[in-house]
Amino acid sequence: MWTQEMFGVNKPIIALLHLDALPDDPGFCGDMNTVVDHAAQDLKALQNGGVDGVLIANEFSLPYQPVVDVATISAMAYIIGALKNDIRIPFGVNVVKNPIATIDLGAAVGAGFARSCFSGAYMGEYGIYVSNSGEAVRRRKALGAENMKLLFKVNPESDSYLVDRDIQVVAKSIMFGGFADGLCVSGADAGKEPDDLNLKKVHEAAAPDGVPVFCNTGCNHQNVREKLQYCDGVCMGTAFKKDGLFNGRVDEERVRSFMQIVQNIRREK
Repeated sequence: MWTQEMFGVNKPIIALLHLDALPDDPGFCGDMNTVVDHAAQDLKALQNGGVDGVLIANEFSLPYQPVVDVATISAMAYIIGALKNDIRIPFGVNVVKNPIATIDLGAAVGAGFARSCFSGAYMGEYGIYVSNSGEAVRRRKALGAENMKLLFKVNPESDSYLVDRDIQVVAKSIMFGGFADGLCVSGADAGKEPDDLNLKKVHEAAAPDGVPVFCNTGCNHQNVREKLQYCDGVCMGTAFKKDGLFNGRVDEERVRSFMQIVQNIRREK
C-alpha cells in the first residue's frame, strides 16, 4: 500500500492538528500569533510523541460553513506556511465540509494527502450538501497535484446520507471510479468510535483493490488494538488531548503512551 511508502510504517497513526478558531470565525481570539503559537505547540507535542503523520484541520471554525470563506483558507495557508519548516512527518489538510477548498489548500501548501467528503449527498445540522467526486478528482489534476492522496469519508461524522445505504455498498461505489486513495470510516460524532462491523465491511470491500481503510474517529488507548484488526491506519485527535477532552491542547505524554501501545502491536505482528 502507498501508506507504507509515505509513512514508512505499517498501519500509520495520523494525528489531527486542530487549529484554533480563525479570522471570520465567531470564536476567533483576535490574534493570529496566538493561533500560530498554539498550532506550533500541538505540532511539537505530536511529533515528539511519535505519530506517523499529521492532518491539519480547521476543527474550531464553528459553526461550520458549507461554502468556506476565503479568509479561512488564507488563514490555514498562512499557519501551515509558518509551521512548514518544523513539520518533520508527512502532513495533510482538511477544510471541514469543503472538499474542493481542501484540494485547493493541499495543492498550495504541498500536502501529501487530503481528507474530506469528496463524494455523496448528506444532511445534518448544517443543511443539505452534495459532493462531486468527478469535480474533486479533476480539480486535483488541474492543479498538478496528482500525487496528493485523497482520503474519502465513507460516512462523515454527525451527518447522514439522504437515502440510507449499506456502508459496504457505499465503499464499493466510491471505489468504482478508481480514484479514492483511502477510505475513512467514522463514528456518530467527532471522538466517537465507529462500529467494528462497519470497519470490517469497508475493509473487506477495499482489500481486493489495495485501498487502505482508516478508523476516522474514536480510536483511543483502550480500543486501538481492537480497531487495528479491521483497518489499515487511524486518524485521531481527541484522545491525544489533555484529559481526552475535545477542547484541550495536545498532551505529549498521552501521545507517547498511545504510540508505545501501537509500537507493541507492530512488533507482535
